[in-house]
Amino acid sequence: MQETAKKPAKRLPLVLKVDFRKSYARQDSKGVLKNISLTGAFLETNIDDLAPEDKLIITFQVSERQRKMTGTVIWKNKDGCGIEFQPFNKRDTQIVDDLMYFVETKRECRKEVLDNILKQVA
Repeated sequence: MQETAKKPAKRLPLVLKVDFRKSYARQDSKGVLKNISLTGAFLETNIDDLAPEDKLIITFQVSERQRKMTGTVIWKNKDGCGIEFQPFNKRDTQIVDDLMYFVETKRECRKEVLDNILKQVA
């Protein structure tokens, strides 16, 4: 029986400042989520001691509400690391879905404003 390769979920580009820490750490570090999907994200950070299999707790703000999500480092390079989300329940998945909706809505709003400006200039 052949193993099928997992196709990555659609990623949305974003720039979202976050705090994160290893699950056993006491102090937060700073980073920026540069893209996100329902299954994971790219975390841009200059923290060198992250490695695949590290468990992280990521904290971010959406619509003035603080959210926390857990994840596992899947890979790392000089710019940051790939995170796979580890949702405990449907609420955790909903948090990521809400964030993606927030990003898309904000993007659509900007697009409409730009379209209106271009129509007025033309």
